[in-house]
Amino acid sequence: MKKIIVTGGLGFIGSNLIKLLIEKNYFVINVDKISYASNFYNTKDFNYKKSYKFFKLDINNRSRFKQILNKYKPVAIFNLAAETHVDRSIDDPSEFIRSNIVGIFNLLETFREFTKKNKKTKLIHISTDEVYGDVLKGRSKETDPYKPSSPYAASKASSDHLVYSYVRTYKLNAMITNCSNNYGPNQHPEKLIPKLIYNIINNKALPLYGRGKNSREWIFVNDHCEALFKVFKNGSKGEFYNIGSNINSSNLDIAKLLINIAKKKIKVGKNVKIKFVKDRPGHDVRYALDSKKIKKKLRWKSIISLRKGLNNTFNWYFKNMKYYTSLKKKDITNRLGTIK
Repeated sequence: MKKIIVTGGLGFIGSNLIKLLIEKNYFVINVDKISYASNFYNTKDFNYKKSYKFFKLDINNRSRFKQILNKYKPVAIFNLAAETHVDRSIDDPSEFIRSNIVGIFNLLETFREFTKKNKKTKLIHISTDEVYGDVLKGRSKETDPYKPSSPYAASKASSDHLVYSYVRTYKLNAMITNCSNNYGPNQHPEKLIPKLIYNIINNKALPLYGRGKNSREWIFVNDHCEALFKVFKNGSKGEFYNIGSNINSSNLDIAKLLINIAKKKIKVGKNVKIKFVKDRPGHDVRYALDSKKIKKKLRWKSIISLRKGLNNTFNWYFKNMKYYTSLKKKDITNRLGTIK
């Protein structure tokens, strides 16, 4: 059975990717340092499978990560180890620099040494559409310049540049993916959609930044994971791949759609109303990706509609209310990302 390492596998996208890889008959090694966003609830369905192994490890720990690489000799590493929430990066950028820049540097150095004898092993570095910054018109192509607006986006942009520099300089077998906004099961409720679902279920107001007009391209996490698998199987060394759904919606539209979905499933309380709050500093108006390259080169496209994906997501959280209780309440309800 071929082996794959997923870093950050206790998180949202990482845990969904692990589930997919196990279904595709790979042995998966999950490497996660266990931060606030890590959650063993996310891996409960495969924790005891013989094709799954977990290690508590920070990717900055080169010697330990080297031991794991040499022991398991994976055919690929999917790097999802990262701090990901813009609001937290506004409050304190330091951990984003340590994890997203220094962490990827140490991972690259460990991987570079490992591939001297294991040249076929691939590194797929997962990044974000936020590196392109505000896209008021059109859609960002892989060749467009980076203009990150937040410390989070800047740290991910830095990690992308580091990976590409190691491809050019050291001939590392690595690829970079930039994906649009994900949603689906296992996502921490500091993010918009699970927070709105939590508030709807608990009869609370639905806070939206500004006037709720900020536009995002939304993709269901399963579609993203299928795209990552395509990149692993058929992607080319040194290439960047945008991964998106081509579906843009405002935050206001998302909130209204979730209320509509909820009304068909539960009795929605009287406090469930949209509430506009002070905007996030440096808030980008719009993100949008041009994903023609991955569709043409790797024959991938998203297949799950926004309504179907949101319906599936609402159902999951409603049936898995224990997920919320596995988190600190302040991490669900507290407002972050305000400059005092």
